[in-house]
Formats: sequence, structure tokens, C-alpha cells
Amino acid sequence: MNYKSLSIHPFITIACFALAIVACTNEKKPADNKTTHKPKTLQMITVQEIIEAQDIWGEGIVSIGSVFLSGGNYTKAAEDHIDNLYGYNLGKVLFKPTLASEDQFRLTKEGALSYFVGHNPRFVEDHGFAIRPWSKVRWERVGAHIEGNLAIAMGNYFFTPQGGGDEVKVEYTFGYTKDASGKLRIILHGSHLPYAPN
Repeated sequence: MNYKSLSIHPFITIACFALAIVACTNEKKPADNKTTHKPKTLQMITVQEIIEAQDIWGEGIVSIGSVFLSGGNYTKAAEDHIDNLYGYNLGKVLFKPTLASEDQFRLTKEGALSYFVGHNPRFVEDHGFAIRPWSKVRWERVGAHIEGNLAIAMGNYFFTPQGGGDEVKVEYTFGYTKDASGKLRIILHGSHLPYAPN
């Protein structure tokens, strides 16, 4: 038996173990196991952002009516309005329009679009709220409750008919959230005519 060769073995074992540790530490991760980065935390919604979003919503309703009066593609204008302001790209939107009694609650973009422009055989009661048309939307804000990336606002909004006439007063409750880019999106739209006692 060669005792010299036996005495070398522990050193070889230790060296191999050390090299294995270094190799494991420096080993690259497979391409399909990439490190994922957590999305940035969205900033809290502000009252000013809600006010701006509401003003843009009102301008959009007026614009759809203007496109209708000029003979343009008002359906496309309404689709753009919905895509720009509502959160259908995030999930379900709770939409309760003002002048609806048969299909009171709309859970699809199609239902919302029908309410704004009508002419959808699936929603026969819709005559196109946005193509009435209106010349102005005025907001009377009662208040907002904000919890981080979720906000609920309530109040009245008033619609002035194109060509003159009295304002139409409507009660609203809107819910908002921010998408991944930080843009405010409507996820709840509740609209009602004020109670009229007999």
C-alpha cells in the first residue's frame, strides 16, 4: 500500500469541493428562469386627477354628438371615448346607465357602446345618449373617497341639450383605478335620474 498517495487524497477532495462551490456560484441561470421585476407601485389617485378625468369624459360626450351632427363616424368616436377612459382592458367594468330599464346593468364594452350610440339589436331600448346630442356637461362634485389606487366619486352632472333648452340633472357614482402606465380608468359608472316623488 502506498501511504504517500493516500495522504494526498484529502487535499484533492477538498480542492474539488471548493471548485464545485465556485462553479455553482458562477453558474448562469437558464434563459427561461429570468429574474422578474416587480411592477412599480402606483401612486395614490388625487382629487385633481378625478376632476380632470371627469372633465375629459364630459368633453368626450359632447364630441361624440358633434361628430354625429357633422355626419362623421360617431360610433368610432364613442369607441375611442370608451377605450380612452374606461378600464375594459383591466377587467370587468360595472356600467349602470341612466336611461335603461330593461338592460339596467351593462358588464360589457358592447353594452356601454350601445348606450352611447344606440342601433344595437341586442339593446333595443338604447337610442344613443351621446348622440342626442349635448353641447355641454357641467359637474357638481359632492365628494370622493380615495384608497390608494382606488377612488369613488359622487355628485351630479348636468347635460345641456344641443340647440338650447334646460339642463338635464343626473346623479352619478364613478369608480376609478390606475392602469400600469398610471392612467386613470373608470371601472364603475353608475348614473341615475333624481328621485321624483308622485
